[in-house]
Amino acid sequence: MIAKHRFGVGLTLLFAVQVLLVAAIFLAFSLDMTQAQRELLREMLLQRSALWVALATLLLFALGFGLKALFKGYFTPIARLSEDAVLLAANPGHRMTPQGARNVRVLTEKLNALAAAHQTLHDDVQEKVELANRALAEEKNRLAALMAELALSVLVCNIEGHILLYNTRARRLLQTGHGGFESIGLGRSVFGVIDRGLILHALEQIQHQLHKQAGGTAPLVCGFVATLAEGLIVRAHMAPVFDSVHALNGFVLTLEDITRNVEADSRRDALVQSVTQDARATLANIRAAVEAIQTYPDMSGAKRTQFTGIIDEESKRLVCQIDRAAHQRDTDMDGHQELEDMRGADLIALLLRRIGNPSLRVTSGNTVDATLWLKVDSYALTQALAYLAQCLAGEAGVTELSFGLYRDGGLAHLELTWSGAPLSVDTLRRWENAPLQSGAADSVLTLNAVIARHGGEAVYCPNSSGGAVRYRLMLRPSEPQSALDVPLTHEGRPEFYDFDLFHRPGQSAEIDQSLLSQLSYTVFDTETTGLQPAAGDEIISIGALRIVNGRLLQHESFDRLIEPRGTLSAESIAIHGITHAMLRGQPSIETVLPQFHRFAADTVLVAHNAAFDMRFLQILEAKTGVAFTQPVLDTLLLSQVIHPNQAEHSLEAIAGRLGVPILGRHTALGDAIVTGEVFLKMTRLLAEKGIVTLKDAREAAEQTLYARIRY
Repeated sequence: MIAKHRFGVGLTLLFAVQVLLVAAIFLAFSLDMTQAQRELLREMLLQRSALWVALATLLLFALGFGLKALFKGYFTPIARLSEDAVLLAANPGHRMTPQGARNVRVLTEKLNALAAAHQTLHDDVQEKVELANRALAEEKNRLAALMAELALSVLVCNIEGHILLYNTRARRLLQTGHGGFESIGLGRSVFGVIDRGLILHALEQIQHQLHKQAGGTAPLVCGFVATLAEGLIVRAHMAPVFDSVHALNGFVLTLEDITRNVEADSRRDALVQSVTQDARATLANIRAAVEAIQTYPDMSGAKRTQFTGIIDEESKRLVCQIDRAAHQRDTDMDGHQELEDMRGADLIALLLRRIGNPSLRVTSGNTVDATLWLKVDSYALTQALAYLAQCLAGEAGVTELSFGLYRDGGLAHLELTWSGAPLSVDTLRRWENAPLQSGAADSVLTLNAVIARHGGEAVYCPNSSGGAVRYRLMLRPSEPQSALDVPLTHEGRPEFYDFDLFHRPGQSAEIDQSLLSQLSYTVFDTETTGLQPAAGDEIISIGALRIVNGRLLQHESFDRLIEPRGTLSAESIAIHGITHAMLRGQPSIETVLPQFHRFAADTVLVAHNAAFDMRFLQILEAKTGVAFTQPVLDTLLLSQVIHPNQAEHSLEAIAGRLGVPILGRHTALGDAIVTGEVFLKMTRLLAEKGIVTLKDAREAAEQTLYARIRY
């Protein structure tokens, strides 16, 4: 199309020049003629007009043949030669086909000779690079093996919160906390897993320690407790990572799942409580039996002595065992963990889970300050308040209890509020000083002891407004001592529901100016029941991979089959090989599409013939409530930008030109892999043309012919 267009323009210009030249010659002659001679010349020209038209036609054909030969011999071969020369940078094994005039063919042969020499040097350099990469891979494998052996989950992140490294335990732990979905991956944001406020608070605490030490060598670490998705409770420890000038540029997180510990402790508490009560009741019966035996002196002396001794010995032994176990439990509880930073809202959530039961309704009041942090032993404090709630329910008949948390001056106030008659001060003091394990008289853990360990005070307000009774713990808040020097930015994407391949709602000036080499991408492909999305064809497979730091991460993939509502055509089965039997029992598009949306979050989408895939996704917005608003790059359009004189821009043709092996074609994941490798090759070729930012690539693609295709 482009070559023909140039040919037509060139032929028109040449013919116009020839006509103007002939007209100029006749005009020059007419200037030296008399008026009679001019009239005679005009009549002669008019009489032979048919001859002049024939001559003009012959001239046009002659010019056409000459220009066509010129295009075939020089212009087109040189244009293709220029494109092939650029291809050598991406594919050193590529060779140019000699074509056109003799001198052009000679030039092609010379360039092929230079390409062969370049490939020899390239292979030599690649061999050395491979040796260096193998050495680096060995070091990385050692590090990976070390991390794999760690009993803790480990995440390494940069200062922006992007995950740089993680071990298998971390992936398993965070999958558990996100419904089995692959929630972490290289280049993803840790803020999608752990609340940004928790990370920021810990970084501020570390920076305060750094300023306070002023060059000291003590280890810098900060711990906190976080509640993740689906109620998962983890204890996290953060260690900073510094650059060559000792500036904070990242952090290491170790995570420990304490959910089962909390739940197991709760179950053990209930079991010990039950066993203790039952055992003491049994002992009371035994002692009653002893007294009965002693009441009847007519029993033979030997029998009476035997029974009395056995019962008395066993009862004493059982009492000692129970008291020893309860004492050991309280001792373990008291040293369960050190005081750690915890967000107050997470502490309230933990209390609601720990205390709630059918006989006592526990709620969170409207006065919970989500920004307030505490330094607490979350385990001991929840056990103590759970004991207080049990006393309120069992002895005071309280059926509804509300928790509040707010700041007053320099203290944090944790309040328990309930309705009913005020408690006597003696009753409350008895509860505060009683061992948390009922009946363990020498228990080391009481409510007062827990409050004292936290450096707090308790205030009882029996006559508060509204008829409510309040029990208030005044605790010291945990505050960041200094602002973080390096701000963390994590802006959410706006959600819109209109479809435009080049003017995406998630487009921004900031991301437009980002270098293509610095962006993270999700390369994806779909397989469908047919080629008409507007006519009811459906997606039956989605495959995707991520590109981070210029590497295609094939181990971080998304590959799902989807059961359609309609039927598959024989033509589509012949293309992708997916049958009805393979799709039977697979999840629906309403299940899979939100998963893919989370997988592709915060990345630029890349696809081949992206308008086709995006049209399917756009049609599904109303049904699934999922909108893909991020920028989109299309390798079909980028190929036209790079190779405007090539007639074929299929994925196979592009891969062949760029030296990308074609494996797994016409499967969603296989096509995504090929598209990803092609795109990585294209970025270097785009840079040769001065296209280095996302905006450059989008604007160049928008000017191509295929950009006007609509489905």
